[in-house]
Amino acid sequence: MKKRKLAVILAAVLTSVTMAACESTSVPEAGATTEAATAQETETVEETTGEAKEETTAASGEASEEDDKAKADHVAELIDAIYVQERTDDTDDQCKEAKEAWDALTDEQKEMVEGEYADPDYFGRDTGDASKDDPLNVDDIGENELLVVSFGTSFNNSRAEDIGGIEKYLAEEFPDWSVRRAFTAQIIINHIQARDEEKIDNVEQALERAVENKVKHLVVQPTHLMHGTEYDELCDTLADYEDMFESVTVAEPLLGQVGKDSDTVNEDKESVAEAITEEAIKAAGFKDIKDAEKDGTAFVFMGHGTSHTAKVTYSQMQAQMEKLGYANVFIGTVEGEPEDTACEAVIEKIKDAGYKKVILRPLMVVAGDHANNDMAGDEEDSWKSMFLASEAFDSVDTQIAGLGSIKAVQEVYAAHSGAAIKASQKSAGTKRTTEEVTALEDGEYDARFTTDSSMFHVNEANADLGKLTVEDGKMTIHVSLASKNIVKLFPGLAKDAEKAGAKTLEPTTDEVTYSDGTKEEVYGFDIPVEELDEEFDLALLGTKGKWYDHKVKVTLA
Repeated sequence: MKKRKLAVILAAVLTSVTMAACESTSVPEAGATTEAATAQETETVEETTGEAKEETTAASGEASEEDDKAKADHVAELIDAIYVQERTDDTDDQCKEAKEAWDALTDEQKEMVEGEYADPDYFGRDTGDASKDDPLNVDDIGENELLVVSFGTSFNNSRAEDIGGIEKYLAEEFPDWSVRRAFTAQIIINHIQARDEEKIDNVEQALERAVENKVKHLVVQPTHLMHGTEYDELCDTLADYEDMFESVTVAEPLLGQVGKDSDTVNEDKESVAEAITEEAIKAAGFKDIKDAEKDGTAFVFMGHGTSHTAKVTYSQMQAQMEKLGYANVFIGTVEGEPEDTACEAVIEKIKDAGYKKVILRPLMVVAGDHANNDMAGDEEDSWKSMFLASEAFDSVDTQIAGLGSIKAVQEVYAAHSGAAIKASQKSAGTKRTTEEVTALEDGEYDARFTTDSSMFHVNEANADLGKLTVEDGKMTIHVSLASKNIVKLFPGLAKDAEKAGAKTLEPTTDEVTYSDGTKEEVYGFDIPVEELDEEFDLALLGTKGKWYDHKVKVTLA
């Protein structure tokens, strides 16, 4: 429509000029001069032409703005397409296309990028030098691999210092094991690949790499804090690869076993609590925790939070701080689970305790998005903003630092990896004979049921314990497992379980109660026991219909 209007205007101009030319050849009216007539005609042409130019400029501007928006929207669509948790055959090309399209935008167009997940920060935010990070995805692994599995972060500096710090420390501690990396968050893997052209393996890729490199002994060290959802999903994935290695062992997460009650603590929690508090005190310029307390300063360590039953771990960390005498240290979570770790609840606790100064620091392995935005960001829903908005404190400061760069934390991971490496190595220890095993009288006994796999174990609510029944000289142990992922058991080897007529053990449905009072239905099994303190073969069938060999042992508690 704008082009049509412009054509009409120009046509009118030409007509006017033609008519003026014709009139100038006629006799002027009385009192008019040829010069005056010509000036009037010129003025008319200039006015009309000026209007035409303005229309052209406006039309051009609108067209340019629409073009800018279209280009920005296209980039947003490409970003949203790779902001997914599943890798596909198209992922590499999609990452490359998104970056090329972003680079082709002007600065003004980049500011217009907005999608479901996309924004200018996706490619534009400076998070450090990616070249300082080592993705640890090379081949030539050898027979022994130590696979370090992390959720991941797109913040380059934190990835290199925190996750990379743990990996480097483990490589130094275990020189006979090849340290490799895997991230569980495909969204983060895609972000790093698209922005920085750094390729990081996801768990499946890392395991396939290990298989192709003919790794025999695989030890997996999660950098997760606890036995939560991420840890469970990792174990489920590893179960599909168990028969491809001679041994697969999963090490403990940072804070170790969850424990039954909210006040249950352990050596791992104590070591981490001391380490992070010491770092926070040092960064704040205090001599010790008592010096900070006298100054009226409280420290808040902000974790992620979870709805998983392992959320009691955060309560246990609070109990650990109190046991250490750290009255001015508080544990919080972004998700507010457990409820008393929500930001509002933590604010009230600190107000009631009378502290007027607050220092926020992440209880996370990396100082990534949660630390920089949810904790220290300027948005009104960040922890810093909410503490300031309460108007209850004289000052609110933040410390942006992950746990992974702290040496004492690295040492805890190394201790867990070392224990897993020892467990993966077959011991030639002596076994007790049948005669050496004391016969038990008929009755029920608490007994410990241990296995060669961290993916096959008694439910955490029962702390490795089952109920051993002795009747007429025969022993059977009933154990409640962690979930319903194991659907059958067989006393013997997997190859025999697959034979026709094999007598498999069918599950019972057990209800377990966790330390926070929540209940869950899981599968349990009644397992015949020939000998105490002796390993025996027990094959399991998973939900995917494949049998796996395992060694288990029953000992009196």
